[in-house]
Amino acid sequence: MSDPLALRRARLGLHGAFAVSGLVMGAWAASLPGIDARLGLGEARLGTALLLIQLTGLASMALAGRIADRITSRRLLLWTAPATQLVLIAPALAPDYATLLAAAALYGVGVGFIEVGINAHSVELEQRFGRPIISAFHGLWSLGSAAAGALTSLGLVLGFGNQAILVAVAVSAAALMAATTRPLLPPPGQDNPAPGGSSGAPAPAAKIGAVLLAALFLLGLGGHLVESGAIDWANLHAANVLRADDALAPLSYTVFAVAMTVFRLLGDPVRARLGPGRTLLWAGALAAAGYAMVLASGAAGGLALAWTGWVLAGTGIAVMVPVLFSAIGQAGGTPSNVALISMSGSAGLLVGPAAIGFLSEGTSLTTGLLVPAALAAFIAVGGPATMRRLARRTPHPAPVAAGTGAHV
Repeated sequence: MSDPLALRRARLGLHGAFAVSGLVMGAWAASLPGIDARLGLGEARLGTALLLIQLTGLASMALAGRIADRITSRRLLLWTAPATQLVLIAPALAPDYATLLAAAALYGVGVGFIEVGINAHSVELEQRFGRPIISAFHGLWSLGSAAAGALTSLGLVLGFGNQAILVAVAVSAAALMAATTRPLLPPPGQDNPAPGGSSGAPAPAAKIGAVLLAALFLLGLGGHLVESGAIDWANLHAANVLRADDALAPLSYTVFAVAMTVFRLLGDPVRARLGPGRTLLWAGALAAAGYAMVLASGAAGGLALAWTGWVLAGTGIAVMVPVLFSAIGQAGGTPSNVALISMSGSAGLLVGPAAIGFLSEGTSLTTGLLVPAALAAFIAVGGPATMRRLARRTPHPAPVAAGTGAHV
């Protein structure tokens, strides 16, 4: 059993790991215009590089989950987390398109490993605290990503080149990740080393079952498609459907992102009060209502109604993924099960733009946005049912270390 101080340090360290991971991802996104200009890529070749990151990240998540099953998520992070941040240097310094593709593939592997590692450990840590804490981790990831954009802009204003900024972020992030992962704890039952210095093998995990895992994957996929609708299309909807001013249209995704970040930071007490099933019911209902407002804004209400809708959608979808991760932890799932939810996220962000885009091309963007609206409704209906079935497989919670309740 861990002492309260060790748990607090582990939680603080994981907060930092999530923030650093978001910082690196945000720095990469902010650097794309500079990389495009430096290598003369154009939309098609840049899109290919981005697709390669998603594909290699998706494949590496499955591998990372298997590795964490064998060596624990703590060891996975201790051994790989700094290196996964340092690989940002590869695309930053790529001298040509062919090298960029190889660097993008390497960076995608790093993304997959770090996502599985920090999410799997957040699930383990929540089980030790005995109350919801995962949502705040994701809020800090969002804050780190937003901070990267601001820091990149500041660096460019001060005269630093795009490459120099990315290298500085990569080196700093590697050092920070090495520091933030040090206080992380082994799984319960492995706190005391076994004879001979070994920490022992991970305790056997529960079998969730293929049908429930498929349902969780579909919920994760749907949630990320709902998010993708805002990421890729909110600003375009404001500009092309609502004919918003050039200065106002880009704020459509901003209001969604701010709402999502704020509610992720504040969402753990809500999850604790409502439970996973009702949380997903309200998450899906709010997101569906938000999309309904966005869809209606083209006929009446205009930008004000659309922004209200994006705020509701961001608030609803904010806790979707934390609930799924937490539910897997409550059911005694493995890091591989956690990796499945991470994979559903990558798949959703990969499929979302194409699904909405192709439908919109043949009809209209308003019609295309019916896809995430329908998926939000699916979450409201399917989420509670899945949580009820998963709860039947949930073992009795292990005793929580003294002092790790609401005051930690």
